[in-house]
Amino acid sequence: RKLNEKRIDCLIVTKPANVTYTTAFSGDDSWAVITKRAVYLLTDSRYTEQAQKECIGCGIIQRKDSMVEAVAKLFKKLKSVRTVAVEKSTSVAAFEALKKHVKRRLKTAASIVESIRMNKDSSEISAIRTSARIAAQALKQSLRYIKPGVSESELAGRLDFQIRKLGATNSFETIVAFGPNASRPHHQPSKRKLRERDTVLIDFGAKYKGYCSDITRSFVVGKPTRLFEKAYDAVQQAQTAAIKMIKAGAKIQQVDSAARDVISEYDLPVYGHGTGHGFGLEIHEMPFLKADGKGELKAGEVITIEPGVYLPGKLGVRIEDDVLVTETGCTMLTKGCPHGPQLSH
Repeated sequence: RKLNEKRIDCLIVTKPANVTYTTAFSGDDSWAVITKRAVYLLTDSRYTEQAQKECIGCGIIQRKDSMVEAVAKLFKKLKSVRTVAVEKSTSVAAFEALKKHVKRRLKTAASIVESIRMNKDSSEISAIRTSARIAAQALKQSLRYIKPGVSESELAGRLDFQIRKLGATNSFETIVAFGPNASRPHHQPSKRKLRERDTVLIDFGAKYKGYCSDITRSFVVGKPTRLFEKAYDAVQQAQTAAIKMIKAGAKIQQVDSAARDVISEYDLPVYGHGTGHGFGLEIHEMPFLKADGKGELKAGEVITIEPGVYLPGKLGVRIEDDVLVTETGCTMLTKGCPHGPQLSH
């Protein structure tokens, strides 16, 4: 229907997550070609056997030439295809090569597959629930390592190992930040060791059957400072305010501002990133909950809610949970994950 609406006879899918979504292929270096009558997966000898097992109902084309030349050969057989669209995320080099080799009307198209991926079906929601459960269990098993002397890098490694043991992989590179390092939202774990009364921020997720989870927790070792308590309370209240707003039809901008308004009321600096984002096969997907966000939430979308307070040179606090949007409200998918703020050893 999307292709018909845009008067496209054929879509060349190059983005890995979109290839997975449209074919079920979980390998790399492969494209999908979608016509009104068939779906083709173009891959090479490294993945042919895998593709034959995973891609039920797809035509599997084992390429020997470049990807662009393989596409050009396929189009020689697809006589009725006239208007061809390429995903806008495709590299300029690949698009230029396609223009040279594919003798059809060629144009770019944005977010065709992504807009469909926003609405998760029951099997996708089940995979996300499992990935969230695995992530929560991995954190529970890693809490005993949060004690003075452990480094950010070591703690991240131990958490990653637990995720692997439980049958999943990482959604993204785990963030562990101690003390003032947590004021950088995307801090990279370092050799810095945990000290008494340090704060701890952990942003992590598991990936199960291709589907992600995304969780952030903030803790303090020993007695928290008044500043940390204030920041933690502000973030917790901000997250609660945003989650209360979530249901099908809720305006994205209003959900975002509900969290920001609470941080402002605490007279703390309002975070610069979005309040949340969709996720699934990728860790960042539509919709994006931000100050200038457009549109409304729809039932079946799975999003994060992750307000934060960042005080450079002092501390950072962020709490992030995964939420399924429903017609009447929402369902928390990360309810079982340990919460802060205080850890005692």
